[in-house]
Amino acid sequence: MTSAFGFTPGKAPEWDIERFMRGDEVETALITLERNRRTFAWKCADVDADGLRLRLGASSVTLGGLLKHMAWVEELYFQHRLADRPVRAPFDQLDLESDWDDWAWSTAADDTPDALRALWVDTVHRSREALAEALSRGGLEQTTPNGMSLRRLVVDMIEEYARHTGHADLLREQVDGVTGEGPPQDFPVP
Repeated sequence: MTSAFGFTPGKAPEWDIERFMRGDEVETALITLERNRRTFAWKCADVDADGLRLRLGASSVTLGGLLKHMAWVEELYFQHRLADRPVRAPFDQLDLESDWDDWAWSTAADDTPDALRALWVDTVHRSREALAEALSRGGLEQTTPNGMSLRRLVVDMIEEYARHTGHADLLREQVDGVTGEGPPQDFPVP
């Protein structure tokens, strides 16, 4: 994707309020996805290992697990489904059927906060690159190699972030009381 879509591969996205308020379908979808990614990153930022392991009640969901889960989702959606590329480690050793429900939650505690964040950020950057390549060939109506529309794929990712950012919001509030709908203006884009 070129800068006309708001970001270039490997760089933080840029957009202005006019595009945010009045953008076309592609701009609206990309800005919404990026806003969700940035809010998710903010909810997981500056949390130590104990905070990333914190659970609420009987739930196995943790901030660390969310970082690992969302990294896997990014890899599955943008590398496997969209770009038809093999997934990278550590995801290449996983079985979607048997590992999906618990892998991220049961293994995140073994990783450092920096490793968890780096895994997620790396997959996000690779996802942006794959999406840029696809959008250079056409709009959201194009289909992925498995027949899903690019529109459906992007909307699914927005939904995935919206749901899990809600989980992250509750966990982060429990860790240190930080709340809010979106990050401060100076929060860096992953």
